[in-house]
Amino acid sequence: MGGQITLPFWLFLLLLIFAVVTFASHFLFPSVRWFFRRRLERAVARLNTRLARPIEPFKLARRRDTIQRVLYAPEVLAAVTAHAAAEGVPEEVAFETAQRYAREIVPGFSAFAYFGFAIRAAKWLTTSLFRVRLARIDAAKLEAIPKDATVVFVINHRSNMDYVLVTYLVAQSTTLSYAVGEWARVWPLRTLIRAMGAYFIRRKSRGELYRTVLATYVAVATRAHVTQAMFPEGRLSLTGAPGEPKLGLLAYISEAAKDGTEVVFVPTALNYDRVLEDRVLIAAQGGGGFPTRIRVVFRWLVRRLVLRVRGLTHHLGYAAVSFGDPLSLASFPGDTEALGKELMERIEAVMPVLPVPLLAALLLEAEGPFTRAALERRWNARIRQIEATGIVLHVPRASPAYALENALRLLHDRNLLSDTEAGIAARPEEHALLRFYAASIAPQLAQLGDAAPASAPHPRLLPADDATAKGAAGFRGETESGET
Repeated sequence: MGGQITLPFWLFLLLLIFAVVTFASHFLFPSVRWFFRRRLERAVARLNTRLARPIEPFKLARRRDTIQRVLYAPEVLAAVTAHAAAEGVPEEVAFETAQRYAREIVPGFSAFAYFGFAIRAAKWLTTSLFRVRLARIDAAKLEAIPKDATVVFVINHRSNMDYVLVTYLVAQSTTLSYAVGEWARVWPLRTLIRAMGAYFIRRKSRGELYRTVLATYVAVATRAHVTQAMFPEGRLSLTGAPGEPKLGLLAYISEAAKDGTEVVFVPTALNYDRVLEDRVLIAAQGGGGFPTRIRVVFRWLVRRLVLRVRGLTHHLGYAAVSFGDPLSLASFPGDTEALGKELMERIEAVMPVLPVPLLAALLLEAEGPFTRAALERRWNARIRQIEATGIVLHVPRASPAYALENALRLLHDRNLLSDTEAGIAARPEEHALLRFYAASIAPQLAQLGDAAPASAPHPRLLPADDATAKGAAGFRGETESGET
C-alpha cells in the first residue's frame, strides 16, 4: 500500500490537465459566469429605468433555455410525431430536425451587443448616409399603449437599411426583435443579428414541422411581451410601392393573443430619397431574383462611407419615418386577412412625401422639358396642394425652394436628368428608376385629383420635427437646425 507508482511524464501531464479542466468547469467557470451575470443584471436594471418599454426577462434568458421551451411545447411534440409518421423516420430523427429548426430560429439577445455596438453602429451608418427625419409621430397615443401590452411595429419594406433606421430611431424607447430572411444568415452577419434579438425565417419553407416550430417561438415571444418589428410584405418592394401583406406572422401573433395577451400594432411608414438597392430591385421585377451578393453591397457601402468621411460626397438625401395610430388587436373585428389589409392601409396613410419622390412624379407627368420657372411654379403649387390635404410632407428647412434645389442636385448627381435649351427633363432611359421613387407616394398624389392648388402659405413643419415631441415619445430624429 505504501509503495511508489511511477508514471510516464506525458501521462502525469495529461492527468494534471484533466484535473485543472475539471476544477475550472465545476468551480471556477460557474463563479465567473455568476459574477458577470450579476453585473449584467445590474446594468440592465439601470438601463430599464431609461427605456419607455423595458427589456423583457424573456429576452435575457439563456438561448439554450428558450430553445428547450420551444421544443418541449405540446404542439411541437405533436408535430414531431406527425412528421415522423409522414416521413417514415424514427421520432428521434424527427426531434433532431425540430431541434435544428429551433436553433436556427431562436435568437440569443445580448444587451451588450445591442446597446454597446448595434445602436452606435446604426446611428453612425444612418446619419452618415442620410438626413434622418421623423415626419409624423403622435407621442400621446404611443405613450397611451398599456405597459403590459405586446407592441408590434409593422413596417413597409423599402430597403435593407430599414432595420438599421428603425433600430436607431427607437433606441431610447425599446429594443426590437425583428423577423429576418435568409439573406442575413451569412457569416459573420448572422451572429451579430442574432445577438441583436432578431430571429430567422425561411421564407420558402412549407414544411409543417418548421411552421409549427416557428409559430411556437412567435407565440412564446408574444406572450412574453417582447416588442417586435415585422415587414408584412415579406420581402423588399420591387416597384417602390407598398405590396400585399403576407399573413403568416400576423396569423401566428393573432393566434398567440387568443389567451388574452394584449397586442398593439404600430403602423410605421418609411420613405427614402435614395434606396440603396434601387437598380437591383428594378432588375428583379422580371422574376429573375436579386442579381447581387451581400459582399457587393458591403463594398459599395464602405466606399461610400470613406468618401463621406473625407468630405468628397454628400448625403444620399432624406430618410423619413412616420408612425401611424396604434391598432389594438382586441378591438379589431376582422380576420387575419382584413387585419393585414388594414395595417397596410394605415402605413400608406402616413407615408412621408419626400423631395426626390415628389420631383420624380412631377418629371414623369410632364409631356416635355420644364423651364426652370415652370418647374418652380409646378413644384410650389403641388406642395400647397399636398399640405392642404393633410398628407404627411417633409419640406427641408420649411423652404420649398431649398427642397427643390436639393432634389435636383441629388438627381443630377446620379445623372438622371438632362439639361437642354428647352429645359430640365428626365433621361428616357432612367424613367424606370424615377417610376420606382414616384410609386412610393402614388396613393398620396392620387388623393389630390384635379383640386386647385390651395392658397395656403409655405408648408409648416409637422409636430414630429419638434424636439420636445420627440423626447416625450422616446424616439430619435434630427431637427432642421444645422442642415447643410
